[in-house]
Amino acid sequence: MGSFEDGLAALEIWRSDATMRTHTRGAPSVFFIHLLCFASAYISDENPEVMIPFTNANYDRHPMLYFSRAEVEELQLRASSTHEHIAARLTEAVHTMLSSPLEYLPPWDPKDYSARWNEIYGNNLGALAMFCVLYPDNIEARDLAKDYMERMAAQPSWLVKDASWDEVPLAHSLVGFATAYDFLYNYLSKTQQEKFLEVIANASGYMYETSYRRGWGFQYLHNHQPTNCMALLTGSLVLMNQGYLQEAYLWTKQVLTIMEKSLVLLREVTDGSLYEGVAYGSYTTRSLFQYMFLVQRHFDINHFGHPWLKKHFAFMYRTILPGFQRTVAIADSNYNWFYGPESQLVFLDKFVLRNGSGNWLADQIRKNRVVEGPGTPSKGQRWCTLHTEFLWYDASLNSVPPPDFGTPVLHHFEDWGVVTYGSALPAEINRSFLSFKSGKLGGRAIYDIVHGNKYKEWIKGWRNFNAGHEHPDQNSFTFAPNGVPFITEALYGPKYTFLNNVLMFSPAVSQSCFAPWEGQVTEDCASKWSKYKHDQAASCQGRVVAAMEKDGVVFIRGEGVGAYHPQLHLKTIQRNLILLHPQLLLLVDQIRLGEQSPLRTAASFFHNVDTPFEETVVDGVHGAFIRQRDGLYKMYWMDDTGSSERATLASVTYPRGYPYNGTNYVNVTLRLRGPLTRAAYLFIGPSVDVQSFSLHGDPRRLDVFVASRQHAYAVYLWTGEEGAGPGQGVGRPALAHVVADRREILFEGKAADPSTPAPEVQDYTAIVERNLQHFKPVFQLLEKQILSRVRNTASFRKTAERLLRFSDKRETEEAIDRLFAVSRRQQRQQQQSRLKKGRRAGRRSPFVDAVPDIFAQIEDNEKKIRQKAQILAQRDVPRDEDEEMKDLLDLADVTYGKHPGGGPWGPRRMVTAAHSGRGPALSASYTRLFLMLNIAIFFVMLAMQLTYFQRAQSLHGQRCLYAVLLVDSCILLWLYSSCSQSQC
Repeated sequence: MGSFEDGLAALEIWRSDATMRTHTRGAPSVFFIHLLCFASAYISDENPEVMIPFTNANYDRHPMLYFSRAEVEELQLRASSTHEHIAARLTEAVHTMLSSPLEYLPPWDPKDYSARWNEIYGNNLGALAMFCVLYPDNIEARDLAKDYMERMAAQPSWLVKDASWDEVPLAHSLVGFATAYDFLYNYLSKTQQEKFLEVIANASGYMYETSYRRGWGFQYLHNHQPTNCMALLTGSLVLMNQGYLQEAYLWTKQVLTIMEKSLVLLREVTDGSLYEGVAYGSYTTRSLFQYMFLVQRHFDINHFGHPWLKKHFAFMYRTILPGFQRTVAIADSNYNWFYGPESQLVFLDKFVLRNGSGNWLADQIRKNRVVEGPGTPSKGQRWCTLHTEFLWYDASLNSVPPPDFGTPVLHHFEDWGVVTYGSALPAEINRSFLSFKSGKLGGRAIYDIVHGNKYKEWIKGWRNFNAGHEHPDQNSFTFAPNGVPFITEALYGPKYTFLNNVLMFSPAVSQSCFAPWEGQVTEDCASKWSKYKHDQAASCQGRVVAAMEKDGVVFIRGEGVGAYHPQLHLKTIQRNLILLHPQLLLLVDQIRLGEQSPLRTAASFFHNVDTPFEETVVDGVHGAFIRQRDGLYKMYWMDDTGSSERATLASVTYPRGYPYNGTNYVNVTLRLRGPLTRAAYLFIGPSVDVQSFSLHGDPRRLDVFVASRQHAYAVYLWTGEEGAGPGQGVGRPALAHVVADRREILFEGKAADPSTPAPEVQDYTAIVERNLQHFKPVFQLLEKQILSRVRNTASFRKTAERLLRFSDKRETEEAIDRLFAVSRRQQRQQQQSRLKKGRRAGRRSPFVDAVPDIFAQIEDNEKKIRQKAQILAQRDVPRDEDEEMKDLLDLADVTYGKHPGGGPWGPRRMVTAAHSGRGPALSASYTRLFLMLNIAIFFVMLAMQLTYFQRAQSLHGQRCLYAVLLVDSCILLWLYSSCSQSQC
């Protein structure tokens, strides 16, 4: 059984030969590469594969992941010209690292490395390595990168000690380390190349093993999945390029199987959104876009026409607050983005949009980045996507804003259940932002897949998705008049209802976190994550009933009753938002109780994560305000009887383990009277001086009157489910009627949320299978290249044995001998014409045809042990985890041998034949045992012949002994042959 080091030695000759062959045709290759790069500036998005040429296994050692050695010079030229603004940020990042190396270098001590969340080390390494590629004369930076990698390679594990069940930190380390290895390969010593490659192999092997046990292997559209799969793919591509085809084949197939399914399911998301929100969406797309690029480059799998991808720009553009510094922070979130989003935006522009809008938005975000205070990128994430931003930026696409830039636009994300208004505007007076959230748990697509029992071949209910980052936030909203955050989300915190801008009720009817108050059904008192898999939580949903804009007035209505416990006997929880003026928002809640409802009180919550509220009261109407540099931002409230209760103003500190300290909120308590209770809230910017505020109504309609110094508003709100006012169109009842001074605006219509679920993608399994057919030919080409390049060398047998290890044991020697015979016969002919034939891909030779299909044998072996892997995985996974494995495995597991003293995944030797299963190993052990016994018996009988039977007079006895010795000799020869083939 060959060791990892043996493999490195065996492959060195063919790699050197490949390098020499490439140099002989380097000049024309460089010419055509430059020609293609020049032409790509004029290629439309109809042919993205032209902008990402398929390598077809034509590698010139390293680098090879994102670019080849021939392209390095062109990248260096771009750094001083068209890409100078991105190169400047790379330079700034590396100079910061060099100025404080101990602050950024990984620690040598494994206890320190694993003591806390350590994604920073892998995240920053990519930018450092890219800088070294662009500026090879900077020896100090290169030495820092080598020291960086040595420190990471010295760790027994990249996992976090207190979160050993989470491979995400390891994935960040692996993708950064493997990328740096590819970029810096030619600057590493021979010892470093081998040592670092072993580290990549061991980490990738560990990721491969855990992909069968952890949720990221089967929970689709969750940020962990592309993050971890991208790390495993990067490691497998590096190993593939080094000639370790069996391991890379298995790992690549596992990644493609997972991610191609995920991309099929993503077709159901018709609005370009990601249900985990903008911040975690940037986490997902950071790796998802890298995956799309790499599978196109290396396996010719094209996803650039994906319908979700074409809509994703809207998800990034329509969620940015005025000033380009913050985003709508729905679900677990920071103030804006975890990763990028400049890299993702230039990716969309180059490969999808081709109109300059992506480059323009990236420029706006770059120019307006927060330098200090809330919204500043974290030290471990701010440089992570600089190398891909540099590689994907297309300078030929001039920055052009979208056609509607400068005009507030209402946008409805139907799948996400989110409405935004006034996004991506300059931070100016009367440039305001409004958002509203009321949708299905996990988004409409995921919810309908789960409840509609769709994709039965892959999906087994909520176990295949993870809505843990969602909040109990149906019917929540945010408001930023003048771009100033007034009512905000509470960011990444506990999943409690009162930490969102929604309602709670009393008394509680179930086990509540804050008795006697009860919130939405996804609230979980004992977990950091939302409840979503069982009971009422699994069916939690809200609904956007209407979302309209006319003459600068916005009307939004949502229904949130589906997010609360059925035993509360709530008939409707209707929330209406009417933006009368950029600095004047009216919110009306209507609560209708069933006859058996035990509820007596409701509580509304309104948050500002940055600034505490202060109390105010005017003419008996209670309110609250926050102080900002441009003035006071105020809110007032009253119910439909004209009563205004004093609110509770408070701040809450989050428990340890959350990235933010806490939030400030206003708690307005409302007494529920009879079957119908309504309350109105007014939110006012500093430029509006409200002088009167009143409301009255009947069971069908609520009338609200607001007057300021400049304007007078009357709002007539029909609060039935479908409205009841006099609509202008047949079958289109009115929902609201607004009179602003002398202007009259009527909002009418039925539900804005389509009720018909999207159809299942046709032939979804066949789509995945077709894409999986692309990668195997690449490995087969590499296998033939390896054998053809070493066939006349002393290392041929060692290389052939290694590559053919997964073939049938009885045919391995015959295959090698056949390869030798063909090699000797063609040696003289190919010595003169090898280069010419190498360029003619269509011609085949007897040598190439003699190579067995080792990858078919690998797949056969995997099918045999798949059931055993399932049983083992089910036995090892705790029943209370979200990662049940029944009926979810696509490939079998593989075990890697540990090096004495190694940690969870290294350092240890990678076993190249690990996937041959336990059967052959067990057979080899028995063969070895019988061989030793038979040798002993043979010598015993031979001794008896020479001593006892030599003196015996019986000829018959001597003949019997000779017969036994002859039979035993035959058995001995057969056992020796079997033992030789199985390498026992």
